[in-house]
Amino acid sequence: MRKVGLWLCLLAGLASPVFGQVAVGVVLDQEQFLPGEALNVAVKVSNRSGQKLSFGTDVDWLTFAVESRDGLVVPKIGEAPVAGSFDLESAERATKHVDIGPYFAMTQPGRYSVTATVRIQEWGQAVSSQPKNFNIIEGAKLWEQEFGVPTAPGATNTVPEVRKYVLQQANYLKGRLRLYLRLSDVTGTKVFRVVPVGLILSFSRPEPRVDKFSNLHLLYQNWAHSFSYTVFTPDGEMVDRQTYDYTDTRPRLQMDPEGRISVVGGLRRVTSNGSPVTAEPR
Repeated sequence: MRKVGLWLCLLAGLASPVFGQVAVGVVLDQEQFLPGEALNVAVKVSNRSGQKLSFGTDVDWLTFAVESRDGLVVPKIGEAPVAGSFDLESAERATKHVDIGPYFAMTQPGRYSVTATVRIQEWGQAVSSQPKNFNIIEGAKLWEQEFGVPTAPGATNTVPEVRKYVLQQANYLKGRLRLYLRLSDVTGTKVFRVVPVGLILSFSRPEPRVDKFSNLHLLYQNWAHSFSYTVFTPDGEMVDRQTYDYTDTRPRLQMDPEGRISVVGGLRRVTSNGSPVTAEPR
């Protein structure tokens, strides 16, 4: 299906009295994503109709369409959840945040655009946003390791599920590299999560280690004299992030005889009151 139909819908919205009374816009927190990465869309709805409007009472009050650069509609895997009703007074604006990544088959690198459509139940009409462009990009593989997922407490004699950690880097912005963690099944065909870890220097060589609990410990250089240390669970959840400065010695990972991993060398950055600094994702 070509994008002609979508543009006809948009033109119809422009000709409708609804356009100008209710405005819909789409905002992305970044313009480049890896396949499988969360694609968070902020849909902004402005009410200038002079009356209170209600949204979210229907499951399809907000829908999305994604197209590739050549105008082909990207197939849907499912409907993005948009539940949650709210009222919007005249002259007010509301924002709805939705991760549409898992619901569209965007597996190939390229240029895409997303459009949001909001249905106004009281009027029986709909308003669509202008298309918002973004890119799906490829990442360079730096490292990978298979691991067994720990069994649940009380479970015995079960064959462990095998997953795989993969570290990738990609040009997040011109001249700036970002480090990503991809969590998949052992074949790599089923991707559980793609997590942006943080900005990384081009000459940095990340130091990944997997502990006895199958947690991933990752140390990498993110600035001239600083290193970021992060820990991920087998489900891809980040549970710790710390910053270390390169002093007389370089920070590095070390495993003790019991299989626990920690950072040795360098100096952990702390605040003036003595509390450790937790670096925010960049």
